[in-house]
Amino acid sequence: METLQLNHVKLTWLNGGVTHLDGGAMFGVVPKALWSKKYPHNDKNQIELRTDPILIQQDGKNFLVETGIGKGKLSDKQKKNFGVTEESELLHSLEKLGLTKENIDYVLMTHLHFDHACGLTEKVNNEYVSVFPNAEIIVSTVEWNEMRKPNIRSQNTYWKENWQSIESQVVPFEKEWVKGKIKMVHTGGHSDGHSILIIEDDHEMIIHMADIMPTHAHQNPLWVMAYDDYPMNSIDAKQKWLQFGIENQAWFTFYHDAFYRALKWNEHYEIVESVKRER
Repeated sequence: METLQLNHVKLTWLNGGVTHLDGGAMFGVVPKALWSKKYPHNDKNQIELRTDPILIQQDGKNFLVETGIGKGKLSDKQKKNFGVTEESELLHSLEKLGLTKENIDYVLMTHLHFDHACGLTEKVNNEYVSVFPNAEIIVSTVEWNEMRKPNIRSQNTYWKENWQSIESQVVPFEKEWVKGKIKMVHTGGHSDGHSILIIEDDHEMIIHMADIMPTHAHQNPLWVMAYDDYPMNSIDAKQKWLQFGIENQAWFTFYHDAFYRALKWNEHYEIVESVKRER
């Protein structure tokens, strides 16, 4: 498992499963001739996308960023449609670190699309229960409201199986949520309630842009997904936080990227440091 260690904060990437989605959808209006130079695709025009949660350890507390695609949660048809070649081994990853699901204190959800939220619940005795019973689940108020009352577009990704049994654990926030060195900021864009994470540890910084910059190949502010509900909001947020991060020599971390866990860009958008995923 790859790690990124700051002075007082440690990040570890866990195994949450893998999907393969259409490259055209993932890069929106960007021509294939351009995006395919940045990120490889298979013969079905699909690109590999991890769904790997990040364990953040700070001040004796365990924070989980996203929860993967779950295990035994998707039907065979869904697995085929989403190009799932590997389901989540999240709990096994925690075991390797000497942790159990009961040791998770906070689950930080940048948004609640199925590929981020399926790991929140599991079926036991034919009913869904919370996977992380002792955790507070942190998500923006806007996202939480839409999760429970999706519209005609979002109902395909906001599933009742992923929220009904964890409702009592959810702690919604309006604009920001802060715990120690970790801050969540509501940005909108990919979804109306989408949020990012900012970690400031002494003179070091991490920015987790979640799905407004799902992979390193989405660094260009104009390269946004066709899946984004509010693409101009994604572009505005990406411009703002990319500039802020580069000015502060921040690490940018990824949940979906199949090649990089984290990296730093200089002012010319050249990679100067990186943590690569072991393949």
